[in-house]
Amino acid sequence: MTTDSTISDMSQPNASVTPPLAACGAEAGAPATATHPEALLREVAALPPLPGVYRYFDAGGGVLYVGKARNLKKRVSTYFQRSHDGTRIGQMVSRIARMETTVVRSEAEALLLENNLIKTLNPKFNILFRDDKSYPYLRLGRLPNRTEQGLDVASGGQARVSATPADYPRMSYYRGAVDKKHQYFGPYPSAWAVKETVQLMQKVFRLRTCEDTVFANRTRPCLLYQIKRCTAPCVQLIGVAEYAADVQRAARFLNGDTQAVLDDLQARMMALAEQLAFEQAAEVRNQVSALSRVLHQQAVDNVADTDVDVLAVRVQGGRACVNLAMVRGGRHLGDRPYFPTHVDEAVVWPDEDAPAPAAASPGEGPQAPELAQRVLEAFIAQHYTQTPPPPILVVGAPVAESLLDLLIEQTGLKVHAVANPREHRRIWLDMAQTNADLQLARLLAEEGSQQARTRALAQALDLGLDDLAMLRIECFDISHTAGESTQASCVVFEGHQMQSAQYRRFHIEGITPGDDYAAMRQVLTRRYSKLAQALRDAGGQLEQAGGQRLPGLVLVDGGKGQVSMAREVFQDLGLDLSLIVGVEKGEGRKVGLEELVFADGREKVYLGKDSAALMLVAQIRDEAHRFAITGMRSQRAKVRTGGSRLEDIAGVGPKRRAKLLQRFGGVRGVADASVADLQTVDGISAELADAIYRALH
Repeated sequence: MTTDSTISDMSQPNASVTPPLAACGAEAGAPATATHPEALLREVAALPPLPGVYRYFDAGGGVLYVGKARNLKKRVSTYFQRSHDGTRIGQMVSRIARMETTVVRSEAEALLLENNLIKTLNPKFNILFRDDKSYPYLRLGRLPNRTEQGLDVASGGQARVSATPADYPRMSYYRGAVDKKHQYFGPYPSAWAVKETVQLMQKVFRLRTCEDTVFANRTRPCLLYQIKRCTAPCVQLIGVAEYAADVQRAARFLNGDTQAVLDDLQARMMALAEQLAFEQAAEVRNQVSALSRVLHQQAVDNVADTDVDVLAVRVQGGRACVNLAMVRGGRHLGDRPYFPTHVDEAVVWPDEDAPAPAAASPGEGPQAPELAQRVLEAFIAQHYTQTPPPPILVVGAPVAESLLDLLIEQTGLKVHAVANPREHRRIWLDMAQTNADLQLARLLAEEGSQQARTRALAQALDLGLDDLAMLRIECFDISHTAGESTQASCVVFEGHQMQSAQYRRFHIEGITPGDDYAAMRQVLTRRYSKLAQALRDAGGQLEQAGGQRLPGLVLVDGGKGQVSMAREVFQDLGLDLSLIVGVEKGEGRKVGLEELVFADGREKVYLGKDSAALMLVAQIRDEAHRFAITGMRSQRAKVRTGGSRLEDIAGVGPKRRAKLLQRFGGVRGVADASVADLQTVDGISAELADAIYRALH
């Protein structure tokens, strides 16, 4: 049980909340203790010598930094008692207005809480890794705990005793929480890696992948049996005991016991040959041949290391990439790049017992090798507190032993890091390092392109911004089907990229069906009325009002009519008309011929078909259209009579519909399937599976 020790409560004014430290009259080069008020220093002195987590806040309530300590009093005091002039720590400390602490039972608990808070609060001076989704697994059902009697292949393909789906465990793709009812292998770096392994298991061990509902209703073998990817347990062309042996071999293979599986298959082949069962021996021979080919396909296979994560890091141009390559069961499953944020602002001071960082020129960050180490340590801390680590980590930079000790204490698993690998581990690390270099180069090129587009748009519209990363663009679009289920979308572009977490949908009601102008009036009024009131209350300070910020540009998908409606709304709310720009279709509605229409009376602007500015406008407009039509289709499927049909579900076209019907045996089978089961169908993502489930229920 953790206990909170909060200093200067966030929700209420408190006399101990200090003003910005820069306003305290401190002189450059003065000791840190001279730049802070006595009230804050007394709070620091009152901290207990216990493990915990501390958070620093600026005067506006923004989170500056989250850190952990095995001794809160000792660690936090170093920030205020040492001089940090010319370092990023000094920049951060100069902005601390208040702090909060939480005392926990151990430093391992502090590590877990610290990383949860980093991902929740997004502090400016912490290196932050975001996990966009959970890792996929290969799931294999467990064999029933009972003795199989009288269940074997009968002559002529007829089974003597009927069996249930539980007697023939299913192999499937899975993403989500694990349980004890199944065996899980992985995690895998991508869905593609899982599906590739499933195909391999089908070729070698011929295990079933069909849903239990399909299995229970089959009367004849499916196509997979015909192409020798399944042994047709649905019609019991294989006995339970024989199928169970294949399940056991598959599990051993996935666990890395490949040689034992090969020896077992070869011994079985020879035994069948001695019994003159040549057809069955030939089937086993084909299994051995397929398995041998698989084992020779990968250069990174090595039976000495069954479960290893290989971590390579590259820092360049203010960005970083950590490339995670996964080896499970002695097989290389693929890799996955991670790009942390706040690298250029990161504070790196790993240990309260370490001496204060040496002074550097203002704005200078840590050296590349040091920063690479801190990026890697941040990834290990944030990643493996959520995902169980393998026993071996091959790392491209040395990591602190104390961090590994905390992981061992937190997870209960023994973890060993190898920073200077040899032989096959060196090959793995070199491969991961090459991929990290390529992924970071690609990211920098893409960001450079986006920045060039933002710069071109700012110049074309004469926005006059010094910091283009601060340019915020909001784009609106309306979507409906002949007036039915009208939806409006608002997408956001900021910091040279789309900010999907800030997207919003508006369900439009109370208008004449099909009246796009009324829909645009409603969505703009709902979006900006509260902001306009906050601006008025703030005395007309357009830049900041109650933590909200007016966008630098408002795009509406449409020409003069839509822009006129937006102009009326902004006039009623007292907002700047120069912010409104309409994206009008060109002649013949051809892409590249769009013109920009202004609400403040300026002449139309044609940017040019190859204009970088137009490319950015089109990118934002198309994203708004996609987001609006997706919401409209989802809403329509909920309310329309007969909306449970697959044809009415957004994102389910003829090909995906055919795959769903084939997998589950009909619409009723699709309706009975869970979200996790729907995801196992090729082409069905987690989001689409959820949409299908909601539409059919």
